[in-house]
Amino acid sequence: MAGITEEGASGSAAPPRRASWRLIGPGIVVAATGVGAGDLVATLVAGSRYGYTLLWAAVIGCLVKISLAEAVGRWHLATGRTLFEGWRSLGRWTTGYFGVYVVVWGFVYGATAMSSSALPLAALFPDGPGLRTWAVVTGLVGLVFVWWGRYPVVEKAMAVLVGVMFVVVVYVAVRVAPDLGAVLAGLAPVLPDGSLLYSLGLVGGVGGTITMAAYGYWVNAKGWSGPGWMGVMRLDNRVAYLTTGIFVVAMLIIGAELLHSSRIALEGGDRGLVDLGEVLADRYGSATATLFLVGFFAASFSSLIGVWHGVSLLFADFATRLRRGRAHGPAGGAAAAGGGAGDAEGTGAPERTTAFRAYLLWLTFPPMLLLFLDRPFGLVVAYGVLGAFFMPFLATTLLWLLNSRRTPPEWRNGPLSNMMLAAAGLLFVVLCVQQVRELPW
Repeated sequence: MAGITEEGASGSAAPPRRASWRLIGPGIVVAATGVGAGDLVATLVAGSRYGYTLLWAAVIGCLVKISLAEAVGRWHLATGRTLFEGWRSLGRWTTGYFGVYVVVWGFVYGATAMSSSALPLAALFPDGPGLRTWAVVTGLVGLVFVWWGRYPVVEKAMAVLVGVMFVVVVYVAVRVAPDLGAVLAGLAPVLPDGSLLYSLGLVGGVGGTITMAAYGYWVNAKGWSGPGWMGVMRLDNRVAYLTTGIFVVAMLIIGAELLHSSRIALEGGDRGLVDLGEVLADRYGSATATLFLVGFFAASFSSLIGVWHGVSLLFADFATRLRRGRAHGPAGGAAAAGGGAGDAEGTGAPERTTAFRAYLLWLTFPPMLLLFLDRPFGLVVAYGVLGAFFMPFLATTLLWLLNSRRTPPEWRNGPLSNMMLAAAGLLFVVLCVQQVRELPW
């Protein structure tokens, strides 16, 4: 996988002499995938309840995600090995956890992503097909697009969707006329009564979960291979999460100005964004509401495409290495685990592998059953538990890998990276415990 260039041909592009924003791409893909409708709703609700008071938490959240994504990208570039190879080197328990997680998560997330993409379409076309029909259509469109499109096409499509998201959300934030003094005051760390969990959620929740692990695979797919690309990767990552930060701040402004001051409550879940569209229509007219729904669709559908592509890359690496390990026994498995990222696919085109396409089908068709049925109780609990543990798993394994002999000495963690990853791990453990407690046991 490390040997895939932007044109999809075998071989890596030559590292540039200096980093340039014209080279960025994978960071935009991972940020767009991570900022879905659910994240926007969570930020909106925080703004509606506490105004600008928790703005500082959103800013810290972006710094945490920059640190995590940089660690993922640094591992891929410094070692020439994929993240799943790194996990395997820590013991078989990582393979077992990831295998169960990626199957259960994909089944439930597929239905969630399709429903989220369908909601704004149903609101935009009230006389058209129903919500379930739109959900099936968006899933099939995502499947066909990712099935036939390789990374360069995916990146261009995501850039367009991010552009739409950015313009719409920032426009609406400006339209509601924010109180700049209150915005600046919100950068001071203050915790109103009852806001601790909202603060932690803002720090840890916006900007991706398993899709952060896919960042290194997109870095490889871009054609970046070796430490010579480290500066470009870091610039790419910072630009991406700066964009994410602007999204989050804009949604907090919208929640604070439109909802907090008027004491308007939204429905839970992604439908809260449809409610916001109605509030915008009442306050600023149907054109602004329609524009917002278009941005809502861009946020949801970009997450769908990103997951369909990025997590399928992760699964393809997982399945390929697991199959090789079984075929060759312990010696062969160790040899496979020690190879470069490009060895994982052999053909140099992971999107064409059976494992990649099998997971694409898994994300699309079985979850459609959940669109017509109530989610089984046991599945909801399993999904919640596995999902809650993933970010602590990612943060702690990155700490382990990047402070060990598995990483060349010059690219191991420094004090700042260790501090940020340790803080992220602790934060996600707290959120994990809270999320598990809130499950419908």
